[in-house]
Amino acid sequence: MNKPTITQAMVEAYDEYTHLSLDRRAFMEKLTKLAGSGAAAAVIAPMLAANAAQAGIIAVDDPRLRTKDIVFSSPAGDIKGYRASPAERSGKLPAVIVIHENRGLNDHIRDVARRIALEGFVALAPDLLSASGGTPGDEDKARDMIGALDPKTAIAEGIATIEYLKQDKGTTGKVGVVGFCWGGGVVNDLAVNAPDLGAGVAYYGRQPKAEDVAKIKAPLLLQYAGLDTRINAGIDAYKKALEQNGKSFEIHIYDGANHAFNNDTSEARYDKKAADLAWSRTVAFLQKNLA
Repeated sequence: MNKPTITQAMVEAYDEYTHLSLDRRAFMEKLTKLAGSGAAAAVIAPMLAANAAQAGIIAVDDPRLRTKDIVFSSPAGDIKGYRASPAERSGKLPAVIVIHENRGLNDHIRDVARRIALEGFVALAPDLLSASGGTPGDEDKARDMIGALDPKTAIAEGIATIEYLKQDKGTTGKVGVVGFCWGGGVVNDLAVNAPDLGAGVAYYGRQPKAEDVAKIKAPLLLQYAGLDTRINAGIDAYKKALEQNGKSFEIHIYDGANHAFNNDTSEARYDKKAADLAWSRTVAFLQKNLA
């Protein structure tokens, strides 16, 4: 069959499935109606989902990098993570935490950590499902585990990761954080709860409560997808609170882009133009604020 057309209604149905109340069976039933047949829905569903086989812009064994899986102790318990740093850079470097989506620490997020490292940072992608046993291989199970995770646990593990990197002998002690989707919401939570955070970049992340914005110390870069009505509903209140409290922030909305536009493993939702522009802004922002 010819390559099917992906409509915005299909993207929104997938978002409802992955972030709200729609279960797999109901999602496929809805997608079948939208696509016109079960056969078309079966082709479209993988195009909407993330494809682990496509995760890898930077090779795992890229000689420009030093990478390793680590486990570090913290008051929040042992935390698993993936560390990447430039192989040839001498001296200490600023650090950037990479917070995963609601699929946990997968190959795509490890790849993002490698990209960050190539920009001149020590990158650490923690597994914020560590307290629950770590990210499973099953994407649906990972989403269920994220949904059941106590937000306080994620915040505690994020703060512990900041403290760990501040003490890392390879870093300058300056720590920023970038997060995507669920991880974008965690970036905002850390901005509220971690006064030592040097900079935060949230991609299409849930906003904090307006009354908590006064606690934010770090400069923020907030990046949103123009078509992401679910998350974008909170932008105006967040912006107003940031302005009223005199916070340093930038907001960019990428017209025509969907939630998860940075995730290049999702054929239907990835937007290269938006992703490339957002990435250039991310790197410049982190370099400026962590120098």
